[in-house]
Amino acid sequence: MNANKRAKLIERVKAIAGLTDDERGDLLELLRTQKTYGLVWEDKPEDVEERLRDELPVLIEDESKRLTDGGDDAPNHILIEGDNLEALTTLAYTHAGKIDVIYIDPPYNTGNKDFIYNDSYVDSEDTYRHSKWLSFMSKRLRIAKKLLSDRGVIFISIDDNEQANLKLLCDEVFGLNNFISSLPRVTKKSGKDHSDNIAKNHDFVLIYAKNISLAIFNGIKTEENGYDNSDEFVAKRGKYKLNQTLDYNSLWYNPAMDFPIVVDRQVFYAGGDEAKHRLRHQGIHNPKDWVWRWSQAKFDFGLANGFVVFKRGRNGVRIYTKTYLNASIGKKGNEYFIEYKERETKMGSLTFTENIFSNDNAKKDIEPIIGGNAFDFPKPVSLITQICEICSHEDSTILDFFAGSGTTLHAVMQLNAEDGGHRQCILVTNNENGICENVTYERNKRVINGYTKPNGEFVEGLNGNNLRYYRTAFVGRSRSPQNLRKLVRLATDMLCIKEDLYAERQAFAGQEVVKQAFRYFEKGDKRMLIIYREEAVPLLVPLIEQFELPQGERIKVYVFSPSEDPWAGDFEDVEDKVELCALPMAILNAYKRVLPKRKDQNIYVESSPSKLEGVPRSGGGVCPPDSLFPEMEGGER
Repeated sequence: MNANKRAKLIERVKAIAGLTDDERGDLLELLRTQKTYGLVWEDKPEDVEERLRDELPVLIEDESKRLTDGGDDAPNHILIEGDNLEALTTLAYTHAGKIDVIYIDPPYNTGNKDFIYNDSYVDSEDTYRHSKWLSFMSKRLRIAKKLLSDRGVIFISIDDNEQANLKLLCDEVFGLNNFISSLPRVTKKSGKDHSDNIAKNHDFVLIYAKNISLAIFNGIKTEENGYDNSDEFVAKRGKYKLNQTLDYNSLWYNPAMDFPIVVDRQVFYAGGDEAKHRLRHQGIHNPKDWVWRWSQAKFDFGLANGFVVFKRGRNGVRIYTKTYLNASIGKKGNEYFIEYKERETKMGSLTFTENIFSNDNAKKDIEPIIGGNAFDFPKPVSLITQICEICSHEDSTILDFFAGSGTTLHAVMQLNAEDGGHRQCILVTNNENGICENVTYERNKRVINGYTKPNGEFVEGLNGNNLRYYRTAFVGRSRSPQNLRKLVRLATDMLCIKEDLYAERQAFAGQEVVKQAFRYFEKGDKRMLIIYREEAVPLLVPLIEQFELPQGERIKVYVFSPSEDPWAGDFEDVEDKVELCALPMAILNAYKRVLPKRKDQNIYVESSPSKLEGVPRSGGGVCPPDSLFPEMEGGER
């Protein structure tokens, strides 16, 4: 349909009598969004999406599963048990624009009981098999894009069943110009395959950037393969290779690099022949002939600093140079110096075809920890470590919302241990067949605390990490006074996640905390005050005024308000000490950008009460401001 026909049809739809506003709106939206090119599928309703039309998700911590022996400065990793569409919705508030790397391993939709849609397996005979999968992925990827930071990158494992469809979908969601690569990955080097023709032993990793002009790819650290020798400098320079002689046949003969080297009264010539050396300096030489790779000055520096080895072979003694893993000879002006840096290589399109990234190694990763049959088709730790190494920095946040066996968290903690990083990982998975509690959580609990292998060997834990376990819960979506207050009350754990601040204090500025009214969190230079009862504001402002803060620091204040005004006028005297945020409107606005439309669009909004006259309490009645704390003395503290 061309543009003129579409415009005329839109006007006719607007004029049709007898349509409800919703029906007319749906028809107009269908016409306006009709594609002229791209991926088109039959959208299949999803139960979890329908639930989100009526209820809002929040996160509630299961404190019994909290692992926080890593200390106050350890990274706080997050494990969320629940449907990933619900969890992603909550992250749209806590982590919008904050995720640096996303890795997901979604169901491959093989038709062999690997993909569940609306509580039923999608088999190969399902007419809407691909439409269901695309509907499922589209909703989640669109939220994932909002979570990525400007330099963020997403990696998606997939195989031939949906690779072509996923590529088109990601082109649409992230933009074709942000496509980086589709890398093959070896799944197994050998073994039986059930295909009738070509044995399949690879899948793919699709890579997209949020903004390709800002994405940063680090080099891959050089493996120690071949660096087999050690000397007295190994602690700082690493091991070294000894596979290169100092002399070689140059592509172009240079007499300045053809000089005798004298060491301990022994003379060495490039190529090992003094007579030929003399002939070369008389002009009798080939265009390509023997010279040294280093100048006399560089050789003298290398010899004095342990970069040179004299090695006897069949043709006498030859000079070799050491290639260290983490050191080389640099030059600034006329001066030579030892340059220390980790050797890196650029990631190639065949990087993941090495066997270290295969599923065979994934089984070896997980079996000693919780047994080899705990999870089908896990990904190897090496794969995720490599992904994090090339696309993250030491303080990155990594997300996996198809967490499965929890490999991504294991890999992040291992990489932190290797390079001293402080990366944080967020995992999301459902608890089908107890996978979240018994596999994802249990595996990483053992990785943190240490575990004993089947052979009796104890593996020390990566104990410089904290892990917190959350479940999704729900609040009615209609904006009744009760729902608005309940949403703020249940949002406490989400606010702690958002601010990465969990250290709760029992008093604020000398005032004992009354949890029904407010709570206070503080660690280092971070401070957060959550005010659940707006009538507490006049009582807390004087406390904030007397609270001593270092120059330039502020208290983040989340305060209940039925509007987007965080009672700014009441905080006017302390505006230089606070950063205000009105709840629940900040949460509702974030959710609005990702949630499906409500069925009932008639939304009740509570009118703004006056704190000066007494405020309706959630339990009924009126609470004058000066009676707030005395009345709550018997309540929760």
